[in-house]
Amino acid sequence: MSTTLNTLVNTPQPAPHAEAIIQVKHLRTQFGRTVIHNHLELDIYRGEILSIVGGSGTGKTVLLRQMLRLEAPKQGTITIFGVDIHHATSEQVAYFRSRSGMLFQHGALYSALSVFDNVAQPMRELRILPEALIKDAVYLKLDMAGIAPEHAQKMPSSLSGGMVKRVALARALALEPELLFLDEPTAGLDPDSSETFVSLIQSLHKELGLTVVMVTHDLDTLFALSSRIAVLADKHVVALGTTDEVILHPHPFIQEFFLGARGKRALTALQNTE
Repeated sequence: MSTTLNTLVNTPQPAPHAEAIIQVKHLRTQFGRTVIHNHLELDIYRGEILSIVGGSGTGKTVLLRQMLRLEAPKQGTITIFGVDIHHATSEQVAYFRSRSGMLFQHGALYSALSVFDNVAQPMRELRILPEALIKDAVYLKLDMAGIAPEHAQKMPSSLSGGMVKRVALARALALEPELLFLDEPTAGLDPDSSETFVSLIQSLHKELGLTVVMVTHDLDTLFALSSRIAVLADKHVVALGTTDEVILHPHPFIQEFFLGARGKRALTALQNTE
């Protein structure tokens, strides 16, 4: 299995001494008496695609939301670009937001805004460009996400699921971020649309030099995109490394998730495309 995976997983790996863009230290997440994370540690390096996986209730999306400052941990620190984001000044928070983008699971487009205005919204909110230049910037981001100009004035309700994902990706790229967060990027897409969207993320990652943090349960997406995988279980990261490295871990969740029937099908399908 290991030899086969070496031929399948060819996403660039972080350099041995790559800079840690995100550092999660001694993280504890607790809701009432329920502890989700305890002493969780994780470093994410510049230029990699780090995928977070785990069973239901392991706090994958919660961890992503904490990295975005949408939720606060009970204890511990999350340092991004050298700043503890949960103890940052308003200026530091604005700087962090200008360097990062987020693609939510269902797109989270503003239903009352057109495609154009959804993508323009981050630029207008941070006032980084005069209105005269926003038009050109929006059409550039739409083109990067594979959206033709004639769709710019459409409303989200008229878009297919794949189009919603692409518009949401264009909005996530609006501020030319260094860091991109993806929450279940291919959820709800049919196989052809999912494959096309994965290819788009691959090309943007390479062309823009992005650091990507992704939560996904989709094995095809996971194998196609991941530089490294962090597995959440037992309230912390139980395994971290390349696919080759992670599947060697004896934890029951890892063995079932990666080497069970679904995992084997995904590996076979990916091998057949090589």
